[in-house]
Amino acid sequence: MKNSRPSETGFGFALPPEVEGLRRRVRAFVDAHVLPVEADRTTWDEHDNIRLDVLEPLRAKARTDGLWAPQTPVALGGMGLSVVARAVMYEEANRSIFGPVVFNCAAPDDGNMDVLARLASPAQQDEWLAPIVEGRVRSAFVMTEPAPGGGSDPGMIRTLAERHGDVWRVSGHKWFITGAGEAAHFILIARTDPNPDESRKHLTAFLFHKDQPGWEIVRRIPIMGPEEHGGHCELRFDGLEIPEANRLLGIGDGLKVTQVRLGTARLTHCMRWLGLAKRAMGIAQDYIDSRTGFGVRLADRESVKLMLGGLAHDIEIGRLLTMHAAWKLDQGDFARKEVSMAKLHVADTLHKAADTAIQLCGARGYSKDTILEWIYRYARQARLVDGASEVHGMVLADAYARERDDFWRWGA
Repeated sequence: MKNSRPSETGFGFALPPEVEGLRRRVRAFVDAHVLPVEADRTTWDEHDNIRLDVLEPLRAKARTDGLWAPQTPVALGGMGLSVVARAVMYEEANRSIFGPVVFNCAAPDDGNMDVLARLASPAQQDEWLAPIVEGRVRSAFVMTEPAPGGGSDPGMIRTLAERHGDVWRVSGHKWFITGAGEAAHFILIARTDPNPDESRKHLTAFLFHKDQPGWEIVRRIPIMGPEEHGGHCELRFDGLEIPEANRLLGIGDGLKVTQVRLGTARLTHCMRWLGLAKRAMGIAQDYIDSRTGFGVRLADRESVKLMLGGLAHDIEIGRLLTMHAAWKLDQGDFARKEVSMAKLHVADTLHKAADTAIQLCGARGYSKDTILEWIYRYARQARLVDGASEVHGMVLADAYARERDDFWRWGA
């Protein structure tokens, strides 16, 4: 952010002109091209997402307008935005429930493109990243396992990759793998040392293609929904062979891959969720402005003002937490506690926004006449995905135990 460093005049929060211009362009695109499609329920698929045949013309328009793959460097086909600029763009993009996928910045592709651009070799980027950036394929990040395997704690991962010459043979069980049903490119985290020491170098990351034998999608797991394209799937590995050339980073660097990917990915969730929270509040405000009960406009009732005032307050706190974490990531900091603070607060705020808006809109909010019920169902996952809220609370408690008053220091 412009003038974001301390100075004699204090802190500044103005966006650089080019980022403000980007915000306006994204907002105008969503208004003109995405919201009208969202409003037409015939454009939705059976999982409450945009139909793929409807999506592709919108993606082509976004590419033509230079609003495509914001997380990927320009040299690799993207917009090369800073994390701060992404925070601005993603918030505007998710004013529509279909916005992020139109701009190719929806999960899980968003995080996968980011980590491949940062960690993959040039040859791997040509083979595995470029098709995702171009929108020709989708991808999935394969980490979470059923108990007693790894979930929020990747150290518990049991899926095993054993080396046989220049090939790694994989066996194991994964589930809740977002987007797997439509993905062609996969990033897999597997155990390569069956007896790890305290260095936590027992995990390795690999790349594989959907057409390789030795693995299967057991089922697309039914959820509350709505769902990303490809759903949330259960996978089983029974001899999948991955060439050594398709190992991502070194043997034992799997935890590093997860940390690099999930740090920014958790924050991009917050960016998008803030857009949805603001949309929910806007729908509520439009309704109470025109709805009258017992001779009084709902918008004029003190109780209603208190509800929306509190919600506006929470959304703005979420924006500040998110932008601070984004700024720290741009400075090269891992921003672990800042990302955890944003994730905790924004996840709760998204649920509060949907719940408050439904309450104020009454039966209309509970119906499918608005997208509030969609946002409400979607919001419940926010406190679970990419680390449950309780895990992020423990991260903050541990950080405070180490840092004490330095927990609140200014600067990077």
